[in-house]
Amino acid sequence: MAAAARVAWPVALWRVMRAVLHVLHGMLVMTRFPALDATARHQRIQWWSAGVLKSLGMTLHLEGTLPRPGATLLVANHISWLDIVALHAATPQARFVSKADVLHWPLLGWLIKGAGTLFIERERKRDAVRVVHAMAEALRAGDTVAVFPEGTTGAGPELLPFHANLLQAAIATGTPVQPAALRYADARQPFSPAVEFLGETTLLQSVWRVASARGLGAHVTLLPPQGTEHADRRALAEHLREQIAARLPAPG
Repeated sequence: MAAAARVAWPVALWRVMRAVLHVLHGMLVMTRFPALDATARHQRIQWWSAGVLKSLGMTLHLEGTLPRPGATLLVANHISWLDIVALHAATPQARFVSKADVLHWPLLGWLIKGAGTLFIERERKRDAVRVVHAMAEALRAGDTVAVFPEGTTGAGPELLPFHANLLQAAIATGTPVQPAALRYADARQPFSPAVEFLGETTLLQSVWRVASARGLGAHVTLLPPQGTEHADRRALAEHLREQIAARLPAPG
C-alpha cells in the first residue's frame, strides 16, 4: 500500500496542538455532565467528537439512516481509536463497549469513560459474561450500545472474524442490530495507512500520523437495522460481517 499523502510538519504540529486544546476543553465540559439531561449530553458529545476530527484536519462523510429512537445495538468494523470519535460525531447517543486498556490513555481515557462507555477486560474470558449483562441492562433501558465484534483493530480493507458473544445482549432483549461500515480515506487512496492502529503503534504515534495526513476523511455508512428475534448469534455475526464488508470498496 502506498504511503499516505502528507502535509508539512508545522501544519501537523498545529493540528496536534489544536486537538490537545479541544480535548482539554472537552474535559472542562465533562465536569458539567452531572447537571445535564441526556439530550444536552448527547449534543456536547457530538460537538466534541466533530471538533476532534476538524482539529486534526479531517472531514466526516455520513451516509445511511441514523439509529431510530429506542434501544439499538450498533455493530461496526474496527480500524482505529478514531472509530469512537467518528461514530460519536454521527450517533452521539451511543454507549461503546471498549477494552479496559483505553482507561490508561492520556486525557482521552477519562473522556471516554465519562461518555458512558462499558469496559471489558478481554484477557479475562469470564468478563464477557458480565459485559453482556451490562449491555442487556442498557438496552432494556432504551440505550444505543455500540460494539466492535472484531475485538481488535484491523488494517481496513480486510475484516477480521466477528466474535459473536456480545451480540447475545441484543438477542436476549429482542433489540434491533444496526451495522455500520467505517473507513478512512486520504488524498491518494480509499484506505489510508495513516489511520492504521496496529501492533506496537502507540496512541501518540497514531495521533501524529493522522495529523500529518493530507485530505483525510472519516466515512461512516449506517446500514438498515434488522431484527434479532430467535437469531443464532454466530450466524448473525457472520451476516453482519458480510453486510459491512459489502459496503467497503475493494482494496486496490
